[in-house]
Amino acid sequence: MKLTTMRGVALAAAMILASPAHAFGVRSGIEAWQKGDHSAAVAVWRPLAIKGDADAAFNLGQAYRLGKGVPIDLAEAQRLFEQAARKGHLDAATTLGILLFQNGNQIAALRWLKKAAEAGEPRAMLLYGTALYNGDGVEADAVTAYAFVSRAAAQGLAPARATLADLDDAMPLEQRQKGVALAKTMAATPTFAAPVATKAALPPKSAPAAKALTPVAASGDWRIQLGAFGQRGAAEALFARLSGRLAGRQPYYVPAGKVVRLQVGPFGSRAAATAACARLGGQACFAVAAR
Repeated sequence: MKLTTMRGVALAAAMILASPAHAFGVRSGIEAWQKGDHSAAVAVWRPLAIKGDADAAFNLGQAYRLGKGVPIDLAEAQRLFEQAARKGHLDAATTLGILLFQNGNQIAALRWLKKAAEAGEPRAMLLYGTALYNGDGVEADAVTAYAFVSRAAAQGLAPARATLADLDDAMPLEQRQKGVALAKTMAATPTFAAPVATKAALPPKSAPAAKALTPVAASGDWRIQLGAFGQRGAAEALFARLSGRLAGRQPYYVPAGKVVRLQVGPFGSRAAATAACARLGGQACFAVAAR
């Protein structure tokens, strides 16, 4: 079946206590942001990010990603997300992985998503678990995929719950039981490659909703893949929900063993397909060559 889309508490507390001025500054930027004064927020976060504050770097990266208070600059957003991620910032690592995926850099994307997934970030666990199940850029491993997706679902992530239901339909009981056991082991021993920073205040969901696109006549050899389902009806339901944001592209329901893959296209290039994925926000989405 082809699928769609703990922190060290003592260390985090120590880092907060070690830099109270930074924490206060980040919060004051958040308050300005929430009032709609994005330029003031950026003015607060920029010097803190330069000094190495991970939360400030992540929030400033979000401003560049969204074009609020500064012009849109995805390259600068990526640099700031990586700066924060290298300090152990889970939201930054996950957002960086998603951004790299959208830019077609699957290898680097999976490296960051794996780190964040192993540390228990739910969106990263869903995306990396999906890649593991599909064998997209990594060796396929259904048991570990189930462990990651089930942990993300247990944290209340709605897309993970839907994906877990698909896995429950597609995987034999013995594999699922191994996945549950592995998930318990993972939860007891979270890891990350760097010291963990405090959680950022501007979550990725703060991105504006994508606008519906005008349908266009399209051609090309690329598609986007939005998932794989045990029943075609589930794939059709997802396409119906997203079709208004797909600029008139058509669905392809591609049989793959016991599942149906939902692909949408065509697109004239991989870049165009990747851009379409970006417009879908948090929806799991990958560019694929039409076969």
